[in-house]
Amino acid sequence: MTDPLLTPYDTADYLDSPERIAAYLDAVLAEDDPALAAHAFDAVARARGLARGEAQDGAPHLAVVMGLLHRLGLRMSVAPLAGS
Repeated sequence: MTDPLLTPYDTADYLDSPERIAAYLDAVLAEDDPALAAHAFDAVARARGLARGEAQDGAPHLAVVMGLLHRLGLRMSVAPLAGS
């Protein structure tokens, strides 16, 4: 039986603008967790109705990630780690 007080949560439902997507991906990538990043890119792709290509381990290929970012009008950047 489903608890009537709980509603399903899907991050993709809240990624409704390029600014929100960029902020979400920036926060996720700051965690330095590949599994979390793969999940985040999946949520972004679903939010925008885009297909996602993935490797056998379920992680997105870099080319797919970069293509997804390009279609969203975003780009990847690199910054030094704090204290480096």
